[in-house]
Amino acid sequence: MKLSNKTDYAMRALFTLVEHYGRGPIPIPELARRNEVPKPFLEHIMLEMKKQGWVRSTVGKNGGYSLAKSPDQITMGEVVRHFDGILAPIACVSASHYEPCSQRPVCRFRRVFLEIRNQVTRQMDRASLAAVFTAALTQRQDMSIDEYAEDGEV
Repeated sequence: MKLSNKTDYAMRALFTLVEHYGRGPIPIPELARRNEVPKPFLEHIMLEMKKQGWVRSTVGKNGGYSLAKSPDQITMGEVVRHFDGILAPIACVSASHYEPCSQRPVCRFRRVFLEIRNQVTRQMDRASLAAVFTAALTQRQDMSIDEYAEDGEV
């Protein structure tokens, strides 16, 4: 699974808003600066998230963006699906964007990708912004692949 820049930037902005939740809006220039996102691109992303009901905008001197919902009511799965369309690694195992494959009747690896889709979907749909925000930050030692891959490549 690889997220688009748009989804990455949306997540960055959302988690900044989670951090600031209940303390008023954050101006778009500050959101862009804090998250290293080009301001014009972030403006479009914020408008999309406003249409989804995740954020609200406030105009005026102290205006900006804030969360429109509690962080425990927005999941990473919702955000990824909105911006990237699907969570499935390949289209022939997607529930919402299924595309048939000529190899379906004989495909030996499709089952593995289906299981991956199911695991990713469960994890992303359980991952509310609130839960993810309160979890420990990932450290370099967390990135060890020794337990996951025999040849050390993941």
